[in-house]
Amino acid sequence: MSLLKVSGLGKSFGGVRAVDGINFELPAGELLALIGPNGAGKSTTFNMVNGQLKADSGSIKLGSHELVGLPPRSIWKLGVGRTFQIAETFASLTAIENVQMALLSADNKLLSTWRRAAAYKRDEAMDLLDQVGMAAQADRPCSVLAYGDVKRVELAIAIANNPKLLLMDEPTAGMAPKERNDLMALTKKLVIERGMAVLFTEHSMDVVFAYADRMIVLARGRLIAEGKPLELRDHPKVQEVYFGTGKTFEKKAVKEPA
Repeated sequence: MSLLKVSGLGKSFGGVRAVDGINFELPAGELLALIGPNGAGKSTTFNMVNGQLKADSGSIKLGSHELVGLPPRSIWKLGVGRTFQIAETFASLTAIENVQMALLSADNKLLSTWRRAAAYKRDEAMDLLDQVGMAAQADRPCSVLAYGDVKRVELAIAIANNPKLLLMDEPTAGMAPKERNDLMALTKKLVIERGMAVLFTEHSMDVVFAYADRMIVLARGRLIAEGKPLELRDHPKVQEVYFGTGKTFEKKAVKEPA
């Protein structure tokens, strides 16, 4: 049974059809890569699932919950976590304080003054840092951490709400090859241990082929291929979109105008 089901999703900006009626499903326990060249509609699709953009048409269902029209916080409360292309942490706070802030938010206690925030669920926050390999650096400010370590702290923050679905926007951007592999191997481990699903966008094809269970390919707002990475590696339309002239897609677009 699919955890996430996207049906007929569409979004336009002015006269430009950024996303044109795409459909895909994502079961629990799977890493699904959303790839495509620049302007393919990846970010627009990603942001509609997250609630940062409202779809013009179609449906996004998380289990039995319709997400279209809900604000990001409501979607987060339903069990959708997110990491960003540029890591989002409080630089002046320590790693554990960042995770404690996420736990306070999950419990709707950010504005509460009933107890010292520094003591709030410290053991739980430490456990989350341990899961991402950052327990030894728990009391160091994020401002002094290596970028790869900051991304690990961000991952701990993202899973603090115990999400069913984790959205990762170019998780390895700006990272060295070893850091990329370490982060994605960790993500794969968490998916297996927690039984959650991950939808991620990524430009590094080595990461996609090494860690994605399945991938969907967008081009000019349309879904042109989906399947296992090795199945799509030699797909003629995928190769043409990435490396060719695009004439095949152009001909189809003329026959089937957006």
